[in-house]
Amino acid sequence: MIRFTDREKPFVIGMVHARPLPGSYRYESGDMSEITDIAVEEAKTLEANGVDGLQVENMWDFPYARGEEIGPETVAGLTAVSQKVKDSVSVPIGINCHLNGGLQALAVAEAVGAQWIRVFSWVNGYISNVGYIEGIANEVLDLKKKLVGSSVTVFADIMVKHGSHVITEDRTLAERCEDAANYQADAVIVTGEETGKSPAPESVADLKTKSELPVLVGSGLTAENISKYSDHIDGCIVGSYFKENGKWDKPVSGSRVKKFVNEV
Repeated sequence: MIRFTDREKPFVIGMVHARPLPGSYRYESGDMSEITDIAVEEAKTLEANGVDGLQVENMWDFPYARGEEIGPETVAGLTAVSQKVKDSVSVPIGINCHLNGGLQALAVAEAVGAQWIRVFSWVNGYISNVGYIEGIANEVLDLKKKLVGSSVTVFADIMVKHGSHVITEDRTLAERCEDAANYQADAVIVTGEETGKSPAPESVADLKTKSELPVLVGSGLTAENISKYSDHIDGCIVGSYFKENGKWDKPVSGSRVKKFVNEV
């Protein structure tokens, strides 16, 4: 388990965006080797340039299925990629399965020895681009109980990007954070409105003063703005900035990773 309180600087997590997996709309090849080779190469680049951990996810599988519709072929593909990544690096890894596939992510994490999962809607609910996404804490906790001795932790988004949260707009960020804590999340994630957009620094700072859980920022951080957040967060998840030209669908850039890590 990551001990955020033992660290002087935020824990930096770099994203490994697996190319389209079997069963997804963009999957073309019957050979997983190219997919795993790219993931391993990017994981090694991220580690070599200073990240503290990696998160593997099926980012390229859009248009996404809702969690309850994610099939075994996705779980198998994500497991294969994640195992190769884990075997190639020494830093800890986590798993995210789009969209809100907390059960699937936990299964993958348990199988490969990942340390955490990210869940977009742990509590409450929101409207995503695939429809209504509801909190799944109860289902994931039930599965975790069946996996006797599981040490996988949950990083829960509390107002995730790429969605409308009007149905819960009467609740503050701190109240949503309290919900996540009450439902046994181990850390909370705050994002901007979309990939590459950061949340307001003042809202993150305010949440940190009220949260009993570690706080991570999950989008929009760059070498140029990390100084506005470093004193108020326990960790961060970085995808777009670590890619060439800051575009999430480009290859990982070692120089951009190193520049960011040096500014943390």
